[in-house]
Parts: sequence; C-alpha cells; structure tokens
Amino acid sequence: MLLVITLTAAVIWIFPLYWAFVTSIRSEGHVVSEAAGLLPDMFSLAAYSDALFNSNLLTWYVNSIGTSVIITVLVLISGMMCAYALSQMRFAGRRVLYAVVLASFMIPSQALVVTQFVLMSDLGLVNTWAGIILPQLIVPVVIIVYKQFFDAVPKEMREAVLLDGGGEYTLLFKVYLPLNWGITSALAIITFIMAWNQFFWPFLVITSENMMTIPVGITQVRDTFGVNYARVMAVALLGAAPVAIAYLIFQKKVTEAVMISSGVKG
Repeated sequence: MLLVITLTAAVIWIFPLYWAFVTSIRSEGHVVSEAAGLLPDMFSLAAYSDALFNSNLLTWYVNSIGTSVIITVLVLISGMMCAYALSQMRFAGRRVLYAVVLASFMIPSQALVVTQFVLMSDLGLVNTWAGIILPQLIVPVVIIVYKQFFDAVPKEMREAVLLDGGGEYTLLFKVYLPLNWGITSALAIITFIMAWNQFFWPFLVITSENMMTIPVGITQVRDTFGVNYARVMAVALLGAAPVAIAYLIFQKKVTEAVMISSGVKG
C-alpha cells in the first residue's frame, strides 16, 4: 500500500515536468491542436532553437550565473565571519546581536521589499547586478548553522593555536573552516540554488531585458499574437537545467543542507 502511494505521489510530482518536455518538442501548431495527446507523438527542436537564438536566454544565463555565484560567495564569507565572532569572540553586545539574528527569522522578506527598493533606487542600483545581489545577502540561517558548528569545536584547539602565535584569521580560515568543509559545501549548494531560483526581487528591481535573470526572463518569452507554449516550455526547461543537474550531482549535500536548515528553523 505504501509503495502504491509513493509511486502515485511520484507520478503526480513528475507529470508537470513530463508535460513541459512533451510540449517543448512539438510544433506550436500541434501543441494547441486537438490531436495533441499525453504521449510524445513528434520530436522537434524548433522551440529550443528559437529559445536559444531568438531570445536573450544566453544573456539571462550569464546574469543568473554571475549573480548567484557572487551571492553564494558573499553569503558564505560574511555568514562564516559573523558566526565566528558570535561563537569565539567576546565583545559588548554579542548576545544582543545574536538575538537580532534569531529574531530576523520572524520578519518575512516580503515585508522589506518596499524599503529595499527605495534604497536601491536612491543608490542608483536599479537594473544592475548590485541591485539584485545586495538585498539577497541577508541569510541568517547560514550564520546560525556556522555558529553551531564553531561552538562544537573543542576550546583546547583554539587555545593551542593562540599559544603558537596564531591569530583569529589563522583560527577561522586554517583551523575552523577545514573542519567544516562538509557543511560549507552543503550551504554553498543550497544558497546557489536559492539565488538561482529567486524571482520576486529580481522581477521588481530589473526592468531592462538585458539585465534579467532566467526566472524573470521567462516572463518575456511571448509572441506578438499570443503565448508560444512550446517556446515558453523550452526556455523554462533550459533555465531549470543547470539547477537540476547540480541537484542530481550534489543530491546528498543538498539534502544535508535542507535538513540542517530545517532543523535550525524548527
């Protein structure tokens, strides 16, 4: 019984992807005809060729890859350094700062959109990579996860490094970070995927088609006389392909990161 339920759920989950693929390999005329069925009855790459050569898909790829990589690197570095300071250093207001980080979970990102947009507009960062990147650097879960792992490192190790003349830089990047490469790689993958899939904020801050990312660019794939379904599905599949491939390759790390972040949030 459990197997039947699992297979049914899997079929329901995968059907939209299957239907998107079947639609993308049909001609536009066949997509909207009554002859179109559930099974793939033709194979045409015209929609994919149209998406690649008659749209800004390659430009959107560059924008998505560039912004997602920068966001991932900056989030990990800033989160790691903030977590190290909260975990290993003693300074006035440390507990208050950590309480603010924890409290940030209670503020939905949508509540900050108006303020962020006004700030980006005042700084002249609308329609720029910086305008996409800066508001997405606030990821408190990365700080909390790193802090938990830094708290678990034996204090004797820190004292030994300090006695040998090592400083905070040595402790963080040559001792603590190598001990946590697993969690770093997991957080990097999940942060990259989240940045790649981000739609709402880039949709607001970007109005120039040449500056759009993949999720926003898909909304621009339309025809003069209506929706070109095969082309839209081709662009959607091509846009999702890098993330899907990354997930298949790093599935274990992604699952680990999701479990960790879910455990922290819970």
